[in-house]
Amino acid sequence: MKKLNLILEGIVLCLIITSCSPTNRLTMNAIEPAPVFVHSDVQKIGILNRSTASEANKTLDKIDQILSLEGLKLDKEGSERAVQGLFDELEASGRFAEIVVINDQNVPRGGLAVLPASLPWKSIENLCETYNVDAIFSLEFYDTDTRAHYKLTKMTVPNDLGIKAEIPAHGLTLNTQIKNGWRIYDPQRRLILDEFSTYDLVSLKGAGINPVKAFEAIIGRKEAVLEISNKLGINYAYRLRPINKRIARDYYVRGTDNFKIAQRRAQTGDWDGAADLWEEELSHPKTKVAGRACYNMAIINEINGDLDAAMKWASKAYSDYNDNNALRYLNTLKFRLAEKRELEYQLSK
Repeated sequence: MKKLNLILEGIVLCLIITSCSPTNRLTMNAIEPAPVFVHSDVQKIGILNRSTASEANKTLDKIDQILSLEGLKLDKEGSERAVQGLFDELEASGRFAEIVVINDQNVPRGGLAVLPASLPWKSIENLCETYNVDAIFSLEFYDTDTRAHYKLTKMTVPNDLGIKAEIPAHGLTLNTQIKNGWRIYDPQRRLILDEFSTYDLVSLKGAGINPVKAFEAIIGRKEAVLEISNKLGINYAYRLRPINKRIARDYYVRGTDNFKIAQRRAQTGDWDGAADLWEEELSHPKTKVAGRACYNMAIINEINGDLDAAMKWASKAYSDYNDNNALRYLNTLKFRLAEKRELEYQLSK
């Protein structure tokens, strides 16, 4: 009973705090620039897979494959699926006029599960000339690392009479970590446009009367690794896209009756009607109320997409009325404006 009373008191306290809050929260859509910008004059690209083991690292790679219980072809097939995922997604986007998968055995390999040294620009320029492309997307490394965990357990099997019975068994869990890293080479500007590494995990379980049977009971491990590898390539292509996101803002709903009415209008989606009431309070004799009105005018301008006007109102709320929330909001708006300009630059090129 005492615990229940404490919970109820906590709920009541939260409701009181919420009801007394001078602000309410809204969310809106925003678009931030793509993590990776590729200039519009890059129309033909080559996708290179240099992730297979180099001569210097082949011995270590084979030892790693044995210790990780990997088949000899899993890393090779997985990297090919990652390249295919990138190819398919970039082709579907329509961003590039031509996409070529480059199979060149003379390219220096990496092999280990870390980004290797970048390729020399002379090598990149030769590849671009040979395959008639403007830039190179390179899968720099790809590696699968599997760890096996055993435990004694029980499993249910039918006996000779058709009755299910529990027997001692070996449980096996295989955790396969998939690691990959990418670079984008722009030889015209001699810039590496992106370096990016990701990791993913496939976890599968099986049981059997001995460890070998437990391993045999794990179905679809290779298919799962290849499917995720394909998604890793697709996800890398997304780095060239602007990102849609939701952003949250707090606006004032306390101070005068106009703020309360404006809140109800805002809750029905009538933001212009709410702004009409906030505008009436800009000349209020109380500085706190006038400052809150200025702050909310910044909010409505951001909602309408006018970030320059929003910054002016937020600046006025802080400089003229000492609203500390407005100073934090002003810094947020500055960052959003920088993002907007970067996005406009990307779209114009």
